[in-house]
Amino acid sequence: MTIPQPDDEGYMGLALAEAAKAAAAGDVPIGCVVVRAGKVVGRAHNQVELLKDATAHAEMIALTQAAAAAGDWRLDGAVLYATKEPCPMCAGAILKSRVSRVVFGAEAPLDGAAGTALDLLHHPGLGSAVPVTGGVRAEECRALLQGFFRKLRREPAASS
Repeated sequence: MTIPQPDDEGYMGLALAEAAKAAAAGDVPIGCVVVRAGKVVGRAHNQVELLKDATAHAEMIALTQAAAAAGDWRLDGAVLYATKEPCPMCAGAILKSRVSRVVFGAEAPLDGAAGTALDLLHHPGLGSAVPVTGGVRAEECRALLQGFFRKLRREPAASS
């Protein structure tokens, strides 16, 4: 894990705002921003439920936006900020996009692929390693996720 940088907390705040949008829409509250050369070039929140698409993770959507802004799929020099540790699918996309650094908030003990459950971002068989900084504003990120799932468990499932 790398040491947090001065702007990490501020950019994570933007990712938290995206996560709140997901929660308001009834989706798992995960947000992401991609920053390149000091400019936000991608921002998104989970839209899995909205789009009925298992690949509509915040990171995937933000990477697509960043690539469109760059006019290229290569995102060298970009930093990805996510409120939750990326899953294996998102970690693969991060590697393939050539993101230069990943910063996340809450660890994902079950499927975190940036060092918690497994470490795809440093797997020797996958090519380059991506520096990772974890735990940035972790309590806020974790609280948003826990609050969402707590509320979900209290509400009865919709009958069909």
